[in-house]
Amino acid sequence: MTTDAPPWQRPQQKKFPGIPAWGMPTSSTPLEDFDISLMQDVTPEWAWGGSDGSGVRVCVVDTGVDADHPRVGGLERSASVVADENDEVHVEEGDFGDLAGHGTACAGVIRSIAPGASLSSVRVLTRGKYGSGKALMAGLEWAIDQGFEVINLSLATTSPALEPQLRELADRAYFKRSALVVSAHNMPVHSFPWTFSSVISVASHNEPDSSLYYYNAAPPVDFYARGVKVSVPWVGGTEKISTGNSFAAPHLAGVCARVLGKHPWLTPFQLKTVLYLAAKNVAGMSESKRADQERREEPHVVHVGQ
Repeated sequence: MTTDAPPWQRPQQKKFPGIPAWGMPTSSTPLEDFDISLMQDVTPEWAWGGSDGSGVRVCVVDTGVDADHPRVGGLERSASVVADENDEVHVEEGDFGDLAGHGTACAGVIRSIAPGASLSSVRVLTRGKYGSGKALMAGLEWAIDQGFEVINLSLATTSPALEPQLRELADRAYFKRSALVVSAHNMPVHSFPWTFSSVISVASHNEPDSSLYYYNAAPPVDFYARGVKVSVPWVGGTEKISTGNSFAAPHLAGVCARVLGKHPWLTPFQLKTVLYLAAKNVAGMSESKRADQERREEPHVVHVGQ
């Protein structure tokens, strides 16, 4: 295979020390040029300028969320998957809190990016950071059926038995215009639903700018967002520094909320396109190419001697 092959035809990249799998050390690795199709009107300012996510409902499907944490700022709705005596699961609404801190961390990141968005939570990891496949399916299905515009899913499974139902739910979200933002697995293993084309998948970059994200031209992951050494809220009103693709996803979920707050008519397909065009390594190249094109189109002035 030649070195000039497009990114999606190249061998899978190796894991970088200190960064979760599928991520990229953008602070030290130059990002290569790649061909893009210019759409002149879509810029970061067009995409989310002036928007704080108001009018957009975001659901965190995770360990639950501590609504009282000052960096979360309250929840519109809180729910949890519960099991009956026959081990059948269903979703109940109530003040369930957070069992482990992971969901609170994700909610706090979203709030920091899109402070005007409405946050809700459904707890599917019913044993701290772990939960059953049935609980995940029930909670995700509930979030999709409630019509949340953005659903943050900072978890993945390696169980092949769950893949068909997860794919069906991801497709349902796609067609119901719920943007399902999913973190890549932190290890280089075959897992899902982040590998599904119907979701917006996110891995980590290692730069400190919370508003910075990049498009990735080499699938399976779609985008890189901040996910290394992130200050996140935790249980009991505390905070901690954490690393993981789990925290990259809510950074981009917050951006999605801001975009949809300004352009509520966007479908998930259109939203992903806007995210692509407004990404730092695409929008910047667009400006550069546009300037080059304008220079080439400038009329040549011929001065005739007197």
